[in-house]
Amino acid sequence: MRGRLHSAIGCALLAACLAPAAAATSQASGTGDGDARRVVLVMGDSLSAGYGIAAGEAWPALVAQRMAREHPGCRVVNASISGETTAGGSARVVGEVLHHRPAVVVVALGANDALRGLPLAGLRRNLARMIGASRHVGAEVLLAGMRMPPNLGPDYTRGFERSYVQLGDLFDVAVLPFLLEPIAHDRANFQDDNLHPTADAQPAIAAHVWTALDPLLNRACPAAPR
Repeated sequence: MRGRLHSAIGCALLAACLAPAAAATSQASGTGDGDARRVVLVMGDSLSAGYGIAAGEAWPALVAQRMAREHPGCRVVNASISGETTAGGSARVVGEVLHHRPAVVVVALGANDALRGLPLAGLRRNLARMIGASRHVGAEVLLAGMRMPPNLGPDYTRGFERSYVQLGDLFDVAVLPFLLEPIAHDRANFQDDNLHPTADAQPAIAAHVWTALDPLLNRACPAAPR
């Protein structure tokens, strides 16, 4: 089981590095610029951009569908870019939050940093800047973390995983320790390239994200009447 878990995690993480970078599209689930609903902004890499599947099948789109039913005061804008690092997210975050004025920001970055063995101090600094910029416009923050196979050594692997929890404690923001937790153990949850989660795996990821996101939406967005 441990070997399969590490293999699946490694495949999924490698996808974020190999997937070609694309221009930010900030695809919204909503009715356009005149939509009065508050924004839930997702800033991630290929694991959130829905690489290899239809945009409507990716976990942010599935979260948007549930949000429309349960928290109709908000909509999702998916500003994820395949191949993104925390440095890229840090460079983009100010423009994104000033443009969208989000109620909630989901930060799901770091996989590419670890795959390239980038210093953890830089990862923490970049994520901290993203949290700070989000907070500056009054947004709630959900920090979605990753886990790494031990290729870079146990100190780096443990330090990488702890970084998300430490930032959550430092800035008092919600943390989802491992974005792919519900699917990482099963190779069948990944596409034929053994790298990207399949469309069939997206509902499990969306449900996992929802457990951490829903409490933020309860504060940020009106709930649908019962």
